[in-house]
Amino acid sequence: MDIGMIGLGRMGANMAARLKRGGHRVVGFDPGAGARERAASAHGLETVESLQALVAALPAPRALWLMVPAGEPVDATLAALLPLLHGGDVVVDGGNSNYRDSQRRAAQCRAQGVDFLDCGTSGGVWGLQEGYSLMVGGDAAACERLRPLFETLAPAPDRGWGRVGPEGAGHFAKMVHNGIEYGMMQAYAEGFAIMQRKEELALDLPQVAGIWRHGSVVRSWLLDLAADALRDNPSLEGIAAWVPDSGEGRWTVAEAVELDVPAPVITLSLLERLRSRDRESFSDRLLAALRDRFGGHGVKRE
Repeated sequence: MDIGMIGLGRMGANMAARLKRGGHRVVGFDPGAGARERAASAHGLETVESLQALVAALPAPRALWLMVPAGEPVDATLAALLPLLHGGDVVVDGGNSNYRDSQRRAAQCRAQGVDFLDCGTSGGVWGLQEGYSLMVGGDAAACERLRPLFETLAPAPDRGWGRVGPEGAGHFAKMVHNGIEYGMMQAYAEGFAIMQRKEELALDLPQVAGIWRHGSVVRSWLLDLAADALRDNPSLEGIAAWVPDSGEGRWTVAEAVELDVPAPVITLSLLERLRSRDRESFSDRLLAALRDRFGGHGVKRE
């Protein structure tokens, strides 16, 4: 099956490479010449220098997969792409878009007879080797038409992917997936921090992580990655205590509030990420000052 991949950053290029290995013809486009050159040299991908050339290189009805940053870049890409497409073509947004934006974009595409699928994609840098988890939202017939692509990208044709609902459902499921991921990561981080602080027991954290990986109820791929990180750098030396967020955790918390669903673990894990970026916490300094004022506890001076 022929597919056009728009966005040849690391994940987009890896997905294109997995599709190519699966026997599909992939034509890639990225506005950056460097990204096109890297994709061609690293994976042998066929690339073009414009959206017009990309569309012209694909037989109708076309399938085009977007792997561009969420927000305005997706809208800008669609604005440039849609005038080049025709009825029956399918556009897939495989990035981390807000599901409400995906619903709007689906209506925009539908007005021109073009199908739009929102595909929540998980797998990160390991997807090329292990396969991707794919949550697809949109028209059932359009999803079925692209089944060969989803089956190739997934860990296996019969697992790790599926149509989860109408337009917007794929990115909504991925949003919640990432919110859960926040909570799981925070729990692992706090647990290992407690063990690291108990100096009198001299716990070997890589060893403990390795034990937990097999048979434990807390085993997971995230724990596998934690074990690898601790093995390679037990003290995590050189890693700044600054944790970014992709935005999907914020969307999950906002959705929970709107739906009156209590989500304290996800919410607190998001707040901890925000806290990690406050290198000189004014709130902590004020707390110390208040303790000194009401209880005479003293203040540690810098």
